[in-house]
Amino acid sequence: MWKEKFNSLLYGQKKIILPALRAIAIISAVLAFSIVIYQFGFPHDDFEFYLIDKATDIIITVFAVDYFMRVLYSFHRREFISSTKFEFALMSLVLIIGICKYFFDFHIVESIFHNFAASSARKYVKGFMSLVLMYFVFIEFAKASTFLSNIKLQPATTFIFSFLLLITIGTGLLMMPNMTSEGTASSLMQAMFTSVSASCVTGLSVVDVSSFYSYKGHLVILFLMQLGGIGMISFASFFASFLRSGVGIKQQLIIQDFLSSDSLFSAKGLLRQVIIMTLVIETITCIAIFFTWGNEIAFESVWQKIFYSVFHAVSAFCNAGFSLFPNGLFQDVLQHSHLLHVVIAFAIILGGIGFSSLQDILSPKNLRERIQKPWMDWKLSTKISIFTSLALIFFGAICFMLLENNNQLKGMGKLEAIVASFFQSVTTRTAGFNTVDISRIGTSTLILFIFLMFIGASSGSTGGGIKTSTFIIILKSAFATIKGQREVNMGTRQINNELIFKAHSIFLFAATFNLVMIFLLSITEADLLVRHGGMLRLVFEQVSAFATVGLSTGITPELSETGKALIIISMFVGRIGTLTLALAISTRVSSRNYHYPTAHLMVG
Repeated sequence: MWKEKFNSLLYGQKKIILPALRAIAIISAVLAFSIVIYQFGFPHDDFEFYLIDKATDIIITVFAVDYFMRVLYSFHRREFISSTKFEFALMSLVLIIGICKYFFDFHIVESIFHNFAASSARKYVKGFMSLVLMYFVFIEFAKASTFLSNIKLQPATTFIFSFLLLITIGTGLLMMPNMTSEGTASSLMQAMFTSVSASCVTGLSVVDVSSFYSYKGHLVILFLMQLGGIGMISFASFFASFLRSGVGIKQQLIIQDFLSSDSLFSAKGLLRQVIIMTLVIETITCIAIFFTWGNEIAFESVWQKIFYSVFHAVSAFCNAGFSLFPNGLFQDVLQHSHLLHVVIAFAIILGGIGFSSLQDILSPKNLRERIQKPWMDWKLSTKISIFTSLALIFFGAICFMLLENNNQLKGMGKLEAIVASFFQSVTTRTAGFNTVDISRIGTSTLILFIFLMFIGASSGSTGGGIKTSTFIIILKSAFATIKGQREVNMGTRQINNELIFKAHSIFLFAATFNLVMIFLLSITEADLLVRHGGMLRLVFEQVSAFATVGLSTGITPELSETGKALIIISMFVGRIGTLTLALAISTRVSSRNYHYPTAHLMVG
């Protein structure tokens, strides 16, 4: 009887309490994010640290109260707890820690970290509490993302705004004093260029990332690469999939387009597999890199070695090309670490073939089905991605060996030359790492690289370029036209006209955009053209930025402020895609239920 009275009393106030709790939770999330930023972005004295600790405790308490109040106001409390197991466990842990700390003067977290590292216990405690705060922020962000379906914007527009938001946050973070090694705030252009390059997984930089930024700055770049590689909306949707509200239709449309999924239903299932596969591949790559660092590299500690391994694993799989060494993999101590080069190359390939292809090849369900039914084949999109990527990689490697045999490969053994050629061919597929001096390679090789960079990686991947499927469809349609065929076929499948038009549109937009940007750069960088004796280096830089590759002949820091702004635009447009941008700013045709008379024109 008392339960009914209690529930009746609770539910009578439900319409007032729950919206109030929602508002308090949102405000708390904003404050939590601000506290973490303030704590890690600026230097503090002991009194400021004391205030930060108290504020952290208060906000965590608010989140705990909010969660347990939502449990009380739930019609089915056990089901609610069961559907939020991790949140319930974390809130219970927070409650226990708080009770022990304020009622029994027993600091559980401090005691645990003190046993492992007495001298750094305070630092680890602050890091742990900041992680707890950021988890709450991510949860609130995921909840907010479920309201995307209520926003009257096209999925393409929402996708663009998500990248703009990520870039803006990254720029603000990188401008804070603690993010640089000297403890002084970087300029707006330096921070923005680095943020765009990391978020768009490019790798170009106007500063030496390894020495200019501190450990905290490198951590920000790491998160920008990870979020930029998979997509901010994808991460938010992944967190939202664990919530009771689930993933909205607008999110599923964005995920379907970003991951090149077949349908809305498969997009929702593919998302979780993508996140899991990404983390598994990056973990395996990290472990492999950890054990292939050369003995010549003197790491300060095991933790630094682990961080370097994680950073380069994420940078490789996301095709970002950022490195924590001044000259990247061309560093003296890494030039001959061929096993390391091979590991990073395979991570780049996996990141560049596309999430849909990875799911088709590596998902446990598909692997089991192919074992039971050996006649089952890969999807056509997977075949195009794999075989075209392999063909371009081998074509690039062979050409590089022939063209650079008496230049960059001079003095190398056969195996060293093969690995170096293979790596450079792989990295032009939008990765941006290099094990040779790009500024000294020949003119013909630069043109080869421009061609490979422009094609880029596969659809639904972390890479850029016009994509392998676009390249193949254009080739097939061209051959079909030459042969007088009315249909474009691949294997036992016919390619519909909509895809052919889309492929030609992507190529046309990409080529036009690059020509316009090269023209503008030739105006703004006239002095640079004189110093370097021609346009080729500038063309290389522009295509590298558009294809989100990150390879450079060394002219990036020499660009004018206007030139840097143009490269920023190129990186952004290259990452979101020219067609996505066109769809976002265009208006849809209201009706297609009519046809004009056929025109007869001379072509060619």
